Amino acid sequence: MNATIPEPRDHHHAMSHAGHGEPGAHDRHEGHSVAMFRDRFWITLLLSIPTLVWSGMVQHMVGFSAPAFRGSLYVPAFFGTAVYLYGGSVFVKGGLRELRDRLPGMMTLISLAITVAFVFSLAVTLGYPGEALWWELASLVTIMLLGHWIEMRSISQASSALRELARLLPSTAQRLVGETIEDVAISALRDGDLVLVRPGASVPADGIVQSGKSDVNESMITGESVPVAKVEGAKVIAGTVNGSGSLRVKVTGTGERTALANIMRLVEQAQTSPLVPKPWLTAQRSS
Repeated sequence: MNATIPEPRDHHHAMSHAGHGEPGAHDRHEGHSVAMFRDRFWITLLLSIPTLVWSGMVQHMVGFSAPAFRGSLYVPAFFGTAVYLYGGSVFVKGGLRELRDRLPGMMTLISLAITVAFVFSLAVTLGYPGEALWWELASLVTIMLLGHWIEMRSISQASSALRELARLLPSTAQRLVGETIEDVAISALRDGDLVLVRPGASVPADGIVQSGKSDVNESMITGESVPVAKVEGAKVIAGTVNGSGSLRVKVTGTGERTALANIMRLVEQAQTSPLVPKPWLTAQRSS
């Protein structure tokens, strides 16, 4: 088994399907990035301003009259259509992808709402009786883009944190074979190996202290700033930093079976999991 932990995927770029053992599972952020949602938000916000200013309902609510000119009645329809085609396209594409995967989620709900509003407003503009929803459509798309921009920023920050976690592991370890100390790659470690963790060195794998006494800095894993005392029989976590004492540690977990790898896996799964529950998948697992 390879003991190295792979670098997490970069969510600034297109992300592959997550899978995670679920049939048809997909990444709802596939092809999305912080820059994309940021740019679409600002441009859509600018397109939405004329839509609101020349909307009859908004003028009535606020109590003002927008400048009238030839064709001014069609300003909301023109800019509202632009908002739908440019700002709303990301939701429509996402909704179609969810429907294709038979996993309807948030993108499906948003795309359905804005598409219904667009079709109805277009019909009203062309003569169907009713009140067009251009300003509501523009507002909804703009707000949803802002929300997804914030979400992608959070995902990007979490991805950076994952990359920092991946760098916590040392590339080599000092394995004890009898009284001999040999430098080996951490990928060569196996359960039951005895490793020496010198003062100031990072723990190469999960394990149990066999001898020695030291304080270990586990803040990068637990968030606790106070070093934790480690004596014989205490558990140590891969990636944590040893203090001033030397420890002899028996390896109990390497590679993807370490606590560090589990943390990275859980964070990545949380980033790519759909918001809408899938009861049929849960039923399949329980059966």
